[in-house]
Amino acid sequence: MKTLAIDCSTEACSIALFDGKALVGHDHRILGRGHAEQLVPMIAALPAKGRANCILVALGPGSFTGIRIGIATARALGLAWKAEVLGYPTLALVAAIAQEGAGAQPIDVAMNGGHGEWFVQPFDAAGLPVAEVQSLTPEAAAGFARAALVVGTQAEALAQLRGTGRGITRHPDARHALRLSGKLLTEQVQPIYGRAPDARPALAR
Repeated sequence: MKTLAIDCSTEACSIALFDGKALVGHDHRILGRGHAEQLVPMIAALPAKGRANCILVALGPGSFTGIRIGIATARALGLAWKAEVLGYPTLALVAAIAQEGAGAQPIDVAMNGGHGEWFVQPFDAAGLPVAEVQSLTPEAAAGFARAALVVGTQAEALAQLRGTGRGITRHPDARHALRLSGKLLTEQVQPIYGRAPDARPALAR
């Protein structure tokens, strides 16, 4: 049983190939932009060109463009390989990464959002969300996040702003995807945007 994990929902782009639970190939890059150009070549460079029985893909929230690129690629490969495609929340992966290093404990995840806001979500010691993801101003996020440990791209800024707790900077990384609880995987592979899209359809005249 081989599993390919894809996460390009943020400025980071990462892939990982597993044979059972063993990691057999991995790539992680901080791109900012350019996910569309680099994702497929990254997968093609994996053993057996990344071919897998199951594909896990990040649903967001994060970059609107990156989320769509990851999902479209996962769906296309799923059709080509006749593989199962499952989605997972990006912030849950960041929480799982943190708990691997810090041990099981409540964690708040704080990630870059849009228009100066941050995506913030609390997780319990089992790595499961205890509230819906919020897109908040930094000041509101400081009042919302209560855990002693904050992890994510805005974790250090959030911990400093509220004056308590510890912040650890982390990006999503697909090589930790198998740490996610099965409760967080879904066959409904649809983007989790976390806030309304910037672009809106023009009103009919």
